[in-house]
Amino acid sequence: MKILVGESPEASLDRWANVFDAALNNQEFRPYHGVGFESMTQFGEVFTPKRWELVAALKASGPLTIYALAKHLGRHYRNVHKDVTALINWLVIEKNDDGKVYVPWDEISVRCPLMQQAA
Repeated sequence: MKILVGESPEASLDRWANVFDAALNNQEFRPYHGVGFESMTQFGEVFTPKRWELVAALKASGPLTIYALAKHLGRHYRNVHKDVTALINWLVIEKNDDGKVYVPWDEISVRCPLMQQAA
C-alpha cells in the first residue's frame, strides 16, 4: 500500500481516471493501492502513534477480533474499535468473513515529498 502526503486532489483524480479509462477500454493497467493526504497534519490525524502500533501488532499476530486485539494491545475496547474503524475507512486494514480484522499488506510505504515554496 502506498500513502502519499502532499498530493493535490486533482492529481489523485487524474491517476484514478487513467486507470478507469484503461479498464473501460480493455487495456492492461496496473492497479494502484494507495491513499493520499493533502497535508502532514491530515496524515497525522489519521495515523497516530497508537494506530501505527495497532497496525504493526495486527500484522504480526494475524487476524483477530477487535476484542482480542484490544486485549493483546492492553487498550480499552472502545478506543481500539474507533481506531480499527478509522483504519478500515482508510483501507489500511480489512475485516474478513469471520469478523476478524487483519492487515492485507506486506508493506506500507509513506512518501512525503518536500514541497518547494514559491519565492
